[in-house]
Amino acid sequence: MLNYFIKRLLGMLPTLLIVAILVFLFVHLLPGDPARLLAGPNADASVVAMVRHQLGLDLPLPQQFWHYLVRLVHGDFGQSMASQRPVSQEIASRFMPTLLLTLTSMIWSSLFGLFIGVASAVWRNRWPDKLGMIIAVSGISFPAFALGILLMQIFSVQLGWLPTVGADGWRNYILPSLTLGAAVASVMARFTRASFIEVLGEDYMRTARAKGLSPRKVIFKHGLRNALIPVLTMMGLQFGLLLGGAIVVEVVFNWPGLGRLLIDSVENRDYPVIQALVLLFSCEFIVINLIVDVLYAWVNPTIRYR
Repeated sequence: MLNYFIKRLLGMLPTLLIVAILVFLFVHLLPGDPARLLAGPNADASVVAMVRHQLGLDLPLPQQFWHYLVRLVHGDFGQSMASQRPVSQEIASRFMPTLLLTLTSMIWSSLFGLFIGVASAVWRNRWPDKLGMIIAVSGISFPAFALGILLMQIFSVQLGWLPTVGADGWRNYILPSLTLGAAVASVMARFTRASFIEVLGEDYMRTARAKGLSPRKVIFKHGLRNALIPVLTMMGLQFGLLLGGAIVVEVVFNWPGLGRLLIDSVENRDYPVIQALVLLFSCEFIVINLIVDVLYAWVNPTIRYR
């Protein structure tokens, strides 16, 4: 297992290098001049040229990328063009709100999706199954921004129960986490249902029932554990998507997280922050997939890695 873990970590390096190259080229293809934005609309050409020189944007692209790569190897993400603060500080100040929001959304959506999926599989083609799938389809079909606005209108504007902006307390997490996790809960419910239906038809499930085991023990001890293997894969993918997909929700609720920071950085053409955030999201995807692979062996002890 340790050798496998080390190999996967080393395998991250080429992937991150490719991502770094692509995102570097992408940000330089964005329309607009960050030097002009920083200098102001009334600045003359000499001032804009001076700002470009200070930012290093007057160098050839290969030389700019080489400087960026050298700093990256040393753990230096550069300095924000907009705030003049180190990029690491900008990200650190926004990381926890996004992480807590994502974890909250993932926990409730996974538990809810597993419950709906198992219930729909056990009572297949009966009213719990039909009700669960109606909820699942509704959650997938409703756009996140529209759901967020609807929840704000009902629970904040009309009822006045919950706040709409900020991350000051636990009540601030309710509406954004519901908005962010709705689609994940729906996907988890449908995927769990399909996986569990397949498991229910296996020979070992019929053997367990023939032994006289209680239905609860058959479902949760023998069925759910084996059905979790493909579900874990989906959970890992959905968690990674939540981290990146929080952008829309953070904009709707004016959430002080990484998604809001990315939107502001794109508007300001803040190249160092954009590059660091995309690399961070890519690294998170890779690490999450590695954690899911490790969890496979925990759920099913017969799985071994080399």
